[in-house]
Amino acid sequence: QVQLVESGGGLVQPGGSLRLSCAASGFAFNDYHMTWIRQARGKEPEWVSVISHGSVKRYADSVYGRFAVSRDNAKNMLYLEMNRLKPEDTAVYYCTKLRRDSNFYDDPLQNRDVWGQGTQVTVSS
Repeated sequence: QVQLVESGGGLVQPGGSLRLSCAASGFAFNDYHMTWIRQARGKEPEWVSVISHGSVKRYADSVYGRFAVSRDNAKNMLYLEMNRLKPEDTAVYYCTKLRRDSNFYDDPLQNRDVWGQGTQVTVSS
């Protein structure tokens, strides 16, 4: 079955960096757009970045210029490099597979298909 397993979260000071990884299995990873979605405690989910199966990328305004999404289709891996982290980046981050028929420029939150268990990122001094 489809599995997405995130890793790499943790506690980091403001201004620091983290790299999240997501191991995908059970589906043809290179056929699907993928997204990172985060949810802070008590808040609605927020999409962070989208990467197409051909590695075209989109970012939310809140992370543009600080975060970088990438994928390795040969290894079925998705990554999120997070730099200049801020306290407001604190959230659980979910690696998410989008529906096969989703348009890359649509709202990823409306096209979520399967997601992992999440990894906690806490930015605090």
